[in-house]
Amino acid sequence: MSSSNARKLRRMSSGPQDAKVERKRVALVVGIFMLLATPTVLLVQSKSYPVGSSFKLIDITGAGYAGDFLLPDHNGVTRSLKDFNGEVAIVFFGFTQCPDVCPTTLTEIVQARKLMGPDGARLKAIFVTVDPERDTSQVLKTYMENFDPAFVAMRPDPGQLQQLAKEFKLHIRRSPGQSPSSYTVDHTAASFVYDPRGRLRLYARYGVGAEALAADAKLLLGGA
Repeated sequence: MSSSNARKLRRMSSGPQDAKVERKRVALVVGIFMLLATPTVLLVQSKSYPVGSSFKLIDITGAGYAGDFLLPDHNGVTRSLKDFNGEVAIVFFGFTQCPDVCPTTLTEIVQARKLMGPDGARLKAIFVTVDPERDTSQVLKTYMENFDPAFVAMRPDPGQLQQLAKEFKLHIRRSPGQSPSSYTVDHTAASFVYDPRGRLRLYARYGVGAEALAADAKLLLGGA
């Protein structure tokens, strides 16, 4: 084979190989560009569509349960959530002979009011008894005064309590004691937080702490 034919054969054999190398090089460049561009795209998206909630409690805005109610308070006056417009209302279900969960929750709300300074006057606890048989109006009034006279207790009758259990998705179960009157009541220990417009916004698990309650109440009062 002549030298000119050999050079021609090498050019013919290397052509497809060079094209393959060039395609790989282009793919590599495009891949690097996309890799570098991805964080920028994500950053733009994160600025336009913020992810997560600024609340410390569980945000349940728009939940289709735990709506308004009409119940007699410890003074015998029929009340609803509309009576607390302009305030942040924390609705909690319990009973006055509760040994731990109920007094702890009410104490945390008292502490949250203090942490909020002047705004604390616009944070209200609404205590709904799950034991209307023993929790008379006078018992409830005295119980509220032990924590804060501004707090309100509601006393539903047995039929109203049953409806509330469905509306708020509550667990309520009476456990017998040593005597017929010494029973205890197992109940949902969480609280429901409503904004100044009376809308359900937050779900507070038991023991969440006064700091979290105060911080989120301030956000709601500020229009969050």
